[in-house]
Amino acid sequence: MSTTTEALLAGSGSGGGGERLSIDDALALHAGEFGLWQLWHFLLVTAAWTLEAMHTMVMIFADREPAMWCPAGDGRCGDRCAGAAAGWEWEQGSGSSTVAEWGLVCDERYKVGLVQALFFAGSMIGAGVFGHLSDSFLGRKGTLHVVCFLNAIFGLLTALSPNYWVYMALRLLTGFSAGSVCLCAFVLATEPIGPSYRGVTGMSTCYFFSGGIAALAGIAAMCQSSWRLLYAVTSMPSLVFALVVMPFVSESPRWYLVRRRTDDAMRVLRNIASTNGRSIPDGVTLKLDDEDDINKKVEESSSILDVFRSRATRGRLVLSVFISFLCSAVYFGLSLNVVNLKLNLYISVVANCLAEMPGFLLTTVLLQRVGRKPLAIGSMILSGVFCTSAGLIAGVGALRVVRMACGMVGIFGMAATYNLLIVYTAELFPTTVRTAAMGCTAQASQMGAILAPLVVVLGEQVPFAVFGAFGIVGGLLVFCLPETMNKPLYDTMFGLEKGERAPKSGEEVISGNFEI
Repeated sequence: MSTTTEALLAGSGSGGGGERLSIDDALALHAGEFGLWQLWHFLLVTAAWTLEAMHTMVMIFADREPAMWCPAGDGRCGDRCAGAAAGWEWEQGSGSSTVAEWGLVCDERYKVGLVQALFFAGSMIGAGVFGHLSDSFLGRKGTLHVVCFLNAIFGLLTALSPNYWVYMALRLLTGFSAGSVCLCAFVLATEPIGPSYRGVTGMSTCYFFSGGIAALAGIAAMCQSSWRLLYAVTSMPSLVFALVVMPFVSESPRWYLVRRRTDDAMRVLRNIASTNGRSIPDGVTLKLDDEDDINKKVEESSSILDVFRSRATRGRLVLSVFISFLCSAVYFGLSLNVVNLKLNLYISVVANCLAEMPGFLLTTVLLQRVGRKPLAIGSMILSGVFCTSAGLIAGVGALRVVRMACGMVGIFGMAATYNLLIVYTAELFPTTVRTAAMGCTAQASQMGAILAPLVVVLGEQVPFAVFGAFGIVGGLLVFCLPETMNKPLYDTMFGLEKGERAPKSGEEVISGNFEI
């Protein structure tokens, strides 16, 4: 640390003879890496993950198929697909779900899957669009503010849908705005945190998502008679968040810095230091990690094309996209099997959330001890091996319990990976393109989510075999990524290329610096 500090202190600052530090060093030396300011900011911003979980998973309950009954007595009603025309009635009323209200059963059942696919398609598009806006002029805070407000508006309008087609269009729009909530909130929440604590705090974000799903299950249990009321109740918190919470959230000092707004970046750092009971000396100025004077720096662009132009980040992005796709397909695919617990829908969803918690805890505990790369490899291959084993076990008698146990271990491992990849991906790219790159991986994740239900319908054993292969292949791909533990969070492409330059020619794959 002393060598790094001496190097940073070399040269004269804008004020003459002062310290010229990167944000990571300013946090470590003066403002504090994780104090009261960062804790409060992290809790406020990460609450958006809870809201995102509600907007995404509400379809489980709103689009469910309620039980039907025959008022005339058993055997006296006609074809169930004919519904009311054959004498059948919905136990909780026709307004209990979209399926009941619009008769989305039998030949019309595909429309439920279509809505789900379009929601994730909208998420794919939105993740890319808002990821770019977050890195460019709109900023992290501005983008999160916009998407949360749009989520609330689209969610409330969904509750008023007069027919299926309007409902489908509004779910597409909700997906467009909801797809980038998590990545924008993650970047905004973790960028003001020092490198020593960034990984552990970043891993904690998934608890908010799982907590949001559990809360949604409780809300849905109280709104079983009206899917419209469910959408209204789950959309209101986003409106409150946008209007009440976001004004108290600060913009990322890193975004200010790469946008050449150094005074604003320093103002945020001084607020951090003041709240943490520390102070930043008057002579301290900020610099990017690839320059001596930020005021002489030509502003670096923040397009996803810049990621592909750089050899250092091109391979990272391609690998991250494939790994995220495989991880998401397995995670969501195994999560769909929660219905095999033979409990009611609400208990099953809560049980699924609880099954993920140990995976989140494992990655949090081992993150700083083992590193990102070995942990990702181990958790993905663990999931893949147990899923493959489940695919070889027949679902009869006591073996059904064994297969379920293998599947739960698979969920455990992939939940750990899913959590870890959020931190890992963020650390692989510099500030100028971080959210845009994460937007690409988020798009890949949405594609995996779309694929998952299509694999699940292939039968009892085939899905486990497919998910097992996905997990093992994903773990092998992680071998080609570099380790990021205790590495600086670079600001620019040039800084990353300079800091991550391989020591010897031809060792890129061995050292993890995979290039395409």
